[in-house]
Amino acid sequence: MRWILRGIGGLLALAVLAVVALIVIDRASLPEAPSKAALIAAGERYDVRIRRDEWGVPHILGKTDADAAYGLGFAQSEDDFATLRDVTLATRGVLARTKGASAAPTDYVVSLLNVWPTVNANYDKLPVELRAVLQAYADGVNHYAALHPDAVTPGLLPVTGKDIEAGFVFKQPFFYGLDTELKAITAPGGPPPPPKGSNGLAVAPSRNADGATRLLVNSHQPYTGAVAWYEAVVESGQGWHVAGGFFPGSPFMLHGHNATLGWANTVSKPDLVDIYKLTINPQNKNQYRLDGAWRDFERTTATLRVKLWGPIVLPVRKAVLRSAHGPVLETKSGVFAIRYAGMGEYRQPVQYWKLDRARNLAEWRAAIATHALPSLNYIYGDAAGNIGFVHNGQYPNRTATADWSHVLPGDRSDLIWQGYRPVEQIPQLWNPKSGFVFNSNNTPFEASAAEDNLKSADFPASMGLQTNMTNRALRIGENIGADPAITDESFRRYKYDITASERSGLVAMIAQVLAMDPKGDRDLIAAQAILKGWDRKADIHNRGTALAALMSQPILFARTSGAPEPDLTESLRTAITTLKTHFGRLDPEWGQVNRIRRGKVDLPIDGMADTYRSVWGIPQKDGTLTADGGDTLIMFVTWDRDGALHSDSIHQFGSATLDAASPHYADQTPLFVAMKTKPVLFTEDQLKGHVREDYRPGERKKP
Repeated sequence: MRWILRGIGGLLALAVLAVVALIVIDRASLPEAPSKAALIAAGERYDVRIRRDEWGVPHILGKTDADAAYGLGFAQSEDDFATLRDVTLATRGVLARTKGASAAPTDYVVSLLNVWPTVNANYDKLPVELRAVLQAYADGVNHYAALHPDAVTPGLLPVTGKDIEAGFVFKQPFFYGLDTELKAITAPGGPPPPPKGSNGLAVAPSRNADGATRLLVNSHQPYTGAVAWYEAVVESGQGWHVAGGFFPGSPFMLHGHNATLGWANTVSKPDLVDIYKLTINPQNKNQYRLDGAWRDFERTTATLRVKLWGPIVLPVRKAVLRSAHGPVLETKSGVFAIRYAGMGEYRQPVQYWKLDRARNLAEWRAAIATHALPSLNYIYGDAAGNIGFVHNGQYPNRTATADWSHVLPGDRSDLIWQGYRPVEQIPQLWNPKSGFVFNSNNTPFEASAAEDNLKSADFPASMGLQTNMTNRALRIGENIGADPAITDESFRRYKYDITASERSGLVAMIAQVLAMDPKGDRDLIAAQAILKGWDRKADIHNRGTALAALMSQPILFARTSGAPEPDLTESLRTAITTLKTHFGRLDPEWGQVNRIRRGKVDLPIDGMADTYRSVWGIPQKDGTLTADGGDTLIMFVTWDRDGALHSDSIHQFGSATLDAASPHYADQTPLFVAMKTKPVLFTEDQLKGHVREDYRPGERKKP
């Protein structure tokens, strides 16, 4: 979205002449900071304790839901305040004031997507009890900030319940790829965004040897940042009791489990965005044609305050246009409008709140029927033995005949869809005879055994449902599908599978390489021999994986994001050059190349992009990869045949997301690398004997 920055360069020349004015303008734009005493006093009405176990995982115990949310906001701030701060500033559209021009596109998109008009118009429509939870979480963040003023950015405080609500409004559409669509319009041909992925798997009692129900929660996220997982156990005296993953700025468990049920989320990519090319009035650029008549754009102005250096901030004003279709983008290729699922939606916290508090399948499905989340797959399991797959989405109610997969003409109002298909028409599969459901970012028509799968003919093409298969989806079908009596040991083994399926895209790439005429090229001949002999596994001692992974990863990342794929021959040549330059050979052990690094920890790690044990690596100057995403918080959840809950988890780093001085900064990493887990101490009885700290917010004793 580099187009957003147009005009900033030309304005920089004025900065020196306007230094004093700019400082005054920026200070005037900042809200008045509340007193430290007022922020701390706001927390005195909450009744909550934070207990941390030997891994530093916070166990929040509050009298009410609001009390528990307050404790969570404080605990998460202790471990990851910088991310919470930046998430809040980004959601407000003011991140460029501290981060500079690189954050200006994000700030502009907040205005483009109408985030704050949506929040301000609808916040009071949320249930009173829910608003109390949102505000309580914000109060917990404020309390921590008051005690640590050096970490606070000017203008940040107070964080409010509206800020928390705005985070849901802003971020949710990006999970199905709205950011990719915006980039395709505004900056085509650029590097692909970070890959999005995940695994979810549920196995019913009929397919488990011990009659249990098993659930794998295995989202693939970046290791740090705004959508990195934070593990917590939260309990209130009002019945809210969950364990699982929370994002910075979210008071709700987004996936994990409660006492009787749980779910995993994976990212889906149905066609939820439509792009319209507008015809502009040559006599009036503020008008576009619709149904044969010229219509005025709805025009507002976004003021981006961009940090130049030190305290100097440059206000940059850019028009924000909306048509009857939705937000409008002015580009070199023309003027386009977008219409997308989740536009104007504000009830996302309602749905998460209901999901967290659901006690059985009926209540959970009623929560899904809130129909407030624009996308995400759900893999469900519960103590009663139910399992299910929901290809959740706000599917546009497209009624006109058109090719919805391409850019649409912007002058026809019949192409401006209104509302969504009923929630009952969402693709979903419940309690299949085969006894298992899964998703690994693949088509919804491959979610179980062949005889149980949904049929594409039962859904209209206008829904734009994806048809792809990933290696992870192929492998779980090959493993689970061939095992009628799954045990705890085999379930975990399938999770940590590091094999490329013979039907995978990677193996197809290798076939193309083997079919190439090397024309005497020694490097290519050697590369072909290595790839031909490779056993398709990504263990750390494997000598074929490095070449296969370095060749394929850029292509797999592009496929994940929908970006143009790099040429296979060029990607292979780059891999050969990297390995020869830095390792002196084309077949170093994979563990020499693939590393997980955190503070003083630097370990080899099994897995690669799109193996079920998923590891995304960022290339380093020394030719190695540093794991940066993929498997993060993993949970193995089991309800035995009597309905008793057992849960294990592991995090790639530890509970102290950003505190490098904490003993929990990387204490889970060796276990994570060894593919081992720790128990989730869900109940008070389980927690006994494991509490290492017990305090009220603000009263934690320093070690």
